Amino acid sequence: MFKWLISSLVLAGALSAQAAPSAPTDDDQRLTADKGLLVRLGQVRDRITDTTSELVVTAMGFMGVPYRRGGISAETGFDCSGFVKAMYEQTVGLILPRRANEQAAATQAIDKKDLQPGDLVFFNTMRRAFSHVGIYVGDGKFIHSPKPGAEVRVEDMGVGYWKRRFDGARRVLLSQQQPAPSMGNSPADNLPTGP
Repeated sequence: MFKWLISSLVLAGALSAQAAPSAPTDDDQRLTADKGLLVRLGQVRDRITDTTSELVVTAMGFMGVPYRRGGISAETGFDCSGFVKAMYEQTVGLILPRRANEQAAATQAIDKKDLQPGDLVFFNTMRRAFSHVGIYVGDGKFIHSPKPGAEVRVEDMGVGYWKRRFDGARRVLLSQQQPAPSMGNSPADNLPTGP
């Protein structure tokens, strides 16, 4: 038994002596892998920031387009959810549901204080939850297609009308959305009609 114990201790010492030089290598590899991950995370953050900036700039380019119930393009006009859907499809290449309440259900709820440009803001304008939607542009403002007789415009969420009707904020998770079909047509050609 004594020989077995000594043999075990000698073997354990030999194994630990062999493992010791490789430990820093493992740490170095982990550090290198972590640095690579941080670089990739930074690239993803930059891409998302670029995408949301592009989304807001694109949406601003449609200011003045008239409201049209069921409208889904600049040529025909937009309703609120048609505007949001078209902006995400044209800029990000993602297909969002057609109606405002469906867009709310398909996106991640966030706190109002966490709003970032490109997030969606919802309002109760028809005595039902999530009946109106717009795109947050920053500084407490959003862009939307408001109502018949009006045009796509930017409004302040702090104004009494919008403040009283605010229904929540949502974030479109780029990684979880269905990509738009690539058919060689304009994105508006792939949008369904209807409110």
